[in-house]
Amino acid sequence: MQVSANDFEQLLREHEALLRAYRDAQGRCSEQLAAQAREIARLQAQAIRLRAAVVRRDSALAWEKEDRAALEQSIPGLPRRIELAREVGSLQARIRDLMRMRDGGGHSPFRPPAAAPEQSCAGAPENLEASLAEADLVICQAGCMSHGAYWRVQDHCRRTGKACVQVEQPDAMRIGRIHRAADGTATAHVTPHEAL
Repeated sequence: MQVSANDFEQLLREHEALLRAYRDAQGRCSEQLAAQAREIARLQAQAIRLRAAVVRRDSALAWEKEDRAALEQSIPGLPRRIELAREVGSLQARIRDLMRMRDGGGHSPFRPPAAAPEQSCAGAPENLEASLAEADLVICQAGCMSHGAYWRVQDHCRRTGKACVQVEQPDAMRIGRIHRAADGTATAHVTPHEAL
């Protein structure tokens, strides 16, 4: 088979074009490999920084836990104080809800009496009778009432048959049940706090 000069030149041009295309492809591959190597190096550096941040955070958290444990041990009764603070917060929220219901005219079976407890304990005669009339059970702290209010409360409870409990330390007792007798009088079963 005879190859002409034209065919040979055409083959040379095609060969040169293939070599250029191969060179360009090889250059693109080299650039991509270099870009991937740079990205891998950047991600590795970022991973090292993140690991260091996690170690710092975990160390600080461990130290804070140790400091807190030491502080809790140095304050006697702290868990009980925290529990009481939470109870006070929930009671304050309940009081706000009841006050809103009272002020907004909403009906509630737990509506507070017309007189504030401080007024009743102080022995204001005009409010005491109204407050006692709304109560199902009267619990009075003995040291809180005046001498006259003590006798008025006792007399009211006797006349109306309401259960009346006088306590010296309100934290030391809880009301378990209120029993109504056949004659309509009510008695409260008082359980000492320590027994619960």
